[in-house]
Amino acid sequence: MPFSPDIPPMTARTEHRGEVLPLVARALGLWRDGRTLLDNVDLRVEVGPLTVIMGPNGAGKSLLLRLLAGLIAPDAGSVTWAGRAPDRVRIKRLGFVFQAPVLLRRSVADNLRYALRAAGIPKAEWHERTASALAEVGLDRLADAPARVLSGGEQQKLALARALAPGPEVLLMDEPTANLDPTATAAIEDRVGRARDAGTTIVFVTHDLGQAKRLAGRVVFLHRGRVTEDAPAARFFDAPASEPAAAFIEGRLLP
Repeated sequence: MPFSPDIPPMTARTEHRGEVLPLVARALGLWRDGRTLLDNVDLRVEVGPLTVIMGPNGAGKSLLLRLLAGLIAPDAGSVTWAGRAPDRVRIKRLGFVFQAPVLLRRSVADNLRYALRAAGIPKAEWHERTASALAEVGLDRLADAPARVLSGGEQQKLALARALAPGPEVLLMDEPTANLDPTATAAIEDRVGRARDAGTTIVFVTHDLGQAKRLAGRVVFLHRGRVTEDAPAARFFDAPASEPAAAFIEGRLLP
């Protein structure tokens, strides 16, 4: 069963390794109104470099991410977490950051505490984890402010802090900087990089070539619902093997 997209992103402690990974998609298909949105997509995510999923608008990037998270169900194929179908217990081991932040109408700190409680983190750890997570994104001075009064960049920093606070095994991010200015984008990328270096496995959707070059260790390229390339980032950008990927990099296949 898919999970409701209204559920805020929740994660769990880093010691729960292997409850989500490897995250595997096999022969995924998705159709709507007679249109093929994803076609026979295979993908395997394991501990390792940050994976960027990229491609032009309408390629199916966000849909693939939601399928990986168990937020929607495929019409064909399957998604497994550590060899089993997604379930409501292990979704707590996985964090999700949407393009438009999904925040509770509570204080900044309460958004963090809610996620920690939902992830089963002991109450004795909430204060330290909340303070640390907010400091990591520069929001510690706004801990008591209502989340709704934050700027767009601050709201996305809060969404990221909330997803990371419980220590997720996997973090999925859907174009989290698409609506942000360069300063806020740089701050988000910096925090993502530190999370990656600390051992969180990250899958990051973007159509921004510059961002992909800055972050990616691996690139999965989607075009018209199909994976046309899956390669180490250096090889993808230096010598793309598929024509759609080459055209995208050269600006001939516009996002």
